[in-house]
Amino acid sequence: MPLMTNFIVIFSLLLALAATSFAGESCTVCHVSVRLSGVHKGVPCLGCHISESATVANPGASAYGAIGCKACHKGHERIFDHAMAKRSGEKQFVSRSYAKVDAAFWEKNCTGCHLQSCTDCHGSGHNILKPLAVDCQRCHKGYFVGWDYAGRAPREDNNRYQRGAEIEGERFLKMLPDVHFSKGMECSACHSMQSLASGEKSSQKCRGCHKPDLKIVEHGIKAHMERLECYACHAAWGAQEYGTFYLRFRDGASKEDFDLKGEKNGEYLRSAYLKSQDAPMLGLNSRGKVSPIRPMFIAYYTDILTAKSGGDENRLLGAEWRTYMPHTIQRGTIACEGCHDSPRRFLLEAESARIFLPKKDGMVLESFWQQQGQKVVNGSFMPLDRYRKMNERTMAKKRAETKKWQNLLKNVETSSKP
Repeated sequence: MPLMTNFIVIFSLLLALAATSFAGESCTVCHVSVRLSGVHKGVPCLGCHISESATVANPGASAYGAIGCKACHKGHERIFDHAMAKRSGEKQFVSRSYAKVDAAFWEKNCTGCHLQSCTDCHGSGHNILKPLAVDCQRCHKGYFVGWDYAGRAPREDNNRYQRGAEIEGERFLKMLPDVHFSKGMECSACHSMQSLASGEKSSQKCRGCHKPDLKIVEHGIKAHMERLECYACHAAWGAQEYGTFYLRFRDGASKEDFDLKGEKNGEYLRSAYLKSQDAPMLGLNSRGKVSPIRPMFIAYYTDILTAKSGGDENRLLGAEWRTYMPHTIQRGTIACEGCHDSPRRFLLEAESARIFLPKKDGMVLESFWQQQGQKVVNGSFMPLDRYRKMNERTMAKKRAETKKWQNLLKNVETSSKP
């Protein structure tokens, strides 16, 4: 009886093999539970996995040049040549800063989020999907642009502040989300696959959808329309981190003295001197236009073992800012004095107005909001002479301010129309 049973099973497999071979592939004879879903439903296995004799296990992997995806999605494999996979900007920063004290710093702290396969964003296994904002935010979280779109800002690093909602292992402050997020727009509305594969930051600009209403006081000022990025005024807030500390522990047991979030079995813990969520500072981007900027990073390093024996503590390794677009857009804007006569926003803080004194705290810089000793790597700080010119009390400026306040008192809507 057992021989007969074995014969029937083998005969059935042979029939199945013959049938599927005739159809061109026999993958599902063994992989009986594998089923494609979504838009790829019905695509044959070898449409992605290439060959039965030389099967590519992960056809979307950058290591294989996304060979199984690019046959249909031509050109999209070029995404692995750009920032999300290469992370060249971050690597260059580390080489200029933390690598000076630890050549293996990148491998120890920075390998978590970089694109390795199409399925990193487009689902796992055989359930291939178009990414949603929540998928993008698996990597674009914490201090990096992405979380802010949904109204999330990083909490303080001490464990006492690690409370409330948690997403992807991170807890966050609940902030005002971007108006586009509130309207249900996904990241792909402005960041198409074609733009990402071309190495561009976005496929859509503000004025592609919005026509500025020149009846709005701010829009009626020619200098605003020519010299400012739209988001210099319309970004409601921006996550900012002043003083990014990496503490190095040669002796893992000494980590217990520091109540900071992070892996207890790793060599480093991260902390910050100050985290802020107010209106972002302003500088000039590569186009010469006024743009939000933020520290990326004001980087400090302490080797705990050395510090305990009287060595360097809080060693400044770099003080770099970047122009960027906060994803915290709102219809209204700040008042005139939010930029004009606001030197701190341009890192021109007067000594008499200084509250934080990092140099006296052993941190080298006179102030985080003073340009001296710092730089913008993809733009520049606002020159002092240009800032002074911006604040000249001309008759046109006085008229605009008066009209602005009159409109505010009348509760007039202040926005461009989509």
